[in-house]
Amino acid sequence: MLKDSQVDLCGRTDFTRTAPLLARDEAFSFACAGCGGCCRGREDIVLSGFDLWRIAARLRLPPRTVARAFCRGSIGRVSRLPVLRLAPLKEEHGNCPFLTGNHCAIHDAEPLVCALYPLAQEITKDGQVSYFLQSTQCGGQVIAARVGDYLTRYDVPAREATDVRWAQVCMELEDTVERLDALFEPVFARRMQEKLWQALYYRYDFAKEYRPQLEENLLWLDGELKKLEGMQMRHSTIEKSDR
Repeated sequence: MLKDSQVDLCGRTDFTRTAPLLARDEAFSFACAGCGGCCRGREDIVLSGFDLWRIAARLRLPPRTVARAFCRGSIGRVSRLPVLRLAPLKEEHGNCPFLTGNHCAIHDAEPLVCALYPLAQEITKDGQVSYFLQSTQCGGQVIAARVGDYLTRYDVPAREATDVRWAQVCMELEDTVERLDALFEPVFARRMQEKLWQALYYRYDFAKEYRPQLEENLLWLDGELKKLEGMQMRHSTIEKSDR
């Protein structure tokens, strides 16, 4: 079972990749019984802000409402960034909250992690995207495909630029948050986390396009963090003068 401490930056889990990277024209194969087993007993279905927005649009609910109803939030142990993942249903033996029978109730808005499976994705700071095959425990029919064809089948290329942007935003924010965490007293650190949750996940309208809202939120976040930094500096100055 995955612990909160194992989930960090942009949903990156605490593991070392041993599988080789696959070229997009390279073939791979895996067995699938179509049983929905990959949706059961999982606590590592991490959502990006784009994933949450897509689910919110599918359900026609505000992102915060979706997060409260179906997700679990935590703070990355190293990155100190918000992490949101689907919360398994205890009464359903740890199944994904959107698993109905053996099928996904939000298949047309499924998270990237689910769309890729059994492939997984790596994104570098300079925006290079790579894929690799995860090990599966499934039996059933053997499915063979080329990486590029498999990705296209699940509309992954159509969202890749947005996923790259999300990953780069998280990597950039990690450096900013590390610096501010060292500067802020607890009250300002808590306010910073509130602003991060807003900018990355909640301050979105599901009826509007995601990318323009993300860019607008990042500008808003930059201003809010500068305000908090100024407040902390003034508070520190006052404390020094009172000594």
